[in-house]
Amino acid sequence: MTVRYDKHGSSLRDLVRLRDSRRRRVSSWDRSGGNDDRRTIAPGATATLAEIAGAGSITHIWVTVANEQMAVNPWMREPDYLRRLVLRAYWDGEADASVEVPLGDFFGVGHGTTRNFVSAPLQMSPEDGKSFNCFFHMPFAAGARLEVTSELEHENVVVYYYIDYEEFDELEDGIGRFHAQYRQALPCAGVEQASQTNAEFLLTGTNLDGTDNYTVLDAQGRGHYVGCVLNVRNARETSEWNWYGEGDDMIFLDGESWPPSLHGTGTEDYFNTAWCPTQTYSAPYHGITMPGGENWSGRISLYRFHIEDPVTFSRSIRVSIEHGHANKRSDDFSSVAYWYQQEPHRPFTLPAVHERVPHPG
Repeated sequence: MTVRYDKHGSSLRDLVRLRDSRRRRVSSWDRSGGNDDRRTIAPGATATLAEIAGAGSITHIWVTVANEQMAVNPWMREPDYLRRLVLRAYWDGEADASVEVPLGDFFGVGHGTTRNFVSAPLQMSPEDGKSFNCFFHMPFAAGARLEVTSELEHENVVVYYYIDYEEFDELEDGIGRFHAQYRQALPCAGVEQASQTNAEFLLTGTNLDGTDNYTVLDAQGRGHYVGCVLNVRNARETSEWNWYGEGDDMIFLDGESWPPSLHGTGTEDYFNTAWCPTQTYSAPYHGITMPGGENWSGRISLYRFHIEDPVTFSRSIRVSIEHGHANKRSDDFSSVAYWYQQEPHRPFTLPAVHERVPHPG
């Protein structure tokens, strides 16, 4: 029997269907038979985690990493290493990566840190969120390559991993390729408060084109957007009400002009929460892994996955969100967008390491 991607879902109902695919795994197990089940990546080096020939689909990735010097020379630690490690994935021999994201951000939490949380496609698990899991399916017709590059300056990093996949004879037409891209604006280009009252600054003004919104994704081709992680560092220091999330989400499809087909009502609303949330929360498709401190100070990280409601596009998509109402705020934004599309994709690049290292505050 020819083994194809097939029409099996992943629900409990679908588990009763017998399958003909072949399960495979690439991991960091010690080939000598010992217990050194890890890869060590030196500063500036790239490690290929998996190079798979033929057709198949990655179904699960588990990764954990650590600074090698942490216990030996604590003064050499680079605590921002999760932003300095870059995950890349290539499908079907392509020259431009379809996934290019700092390792920590890819698995659902920004700011170079970890938190225990559970969503359907991404999870950070104990201890202290340092066990990373991805359940996004990643199909390919003629090979896959996953690699991690270290842009640390001083420390070696050790990496433990599983990459589980199904092997097929062929991949039928109509299957999109998985993509993930990191973007940032540190800071967003806001405006000065000047003589405006706090309420005027945070709640008034107009935005009738979306041009200056923060862009989460700008892609061309045919596909569907399946969600994002958005990270905010509240850069405004004030004792007055300092809510960061009055900005609306706006998703422009297939080159449309204003107004977009999908126009939301506020940052917390897009992330399926309400009333200026201050609490940590995780659900299958949305959550707040870092709610910020008092008066929404410091670091915030949120996620929204369109698993049941993917946003389809035929020619192009621009996923955007205001940084404060009418784009007045100048907070630090960074994000990871996840989507599937027909290749080729528009090539994208990662900001230089010195530009993306998170602010210490």
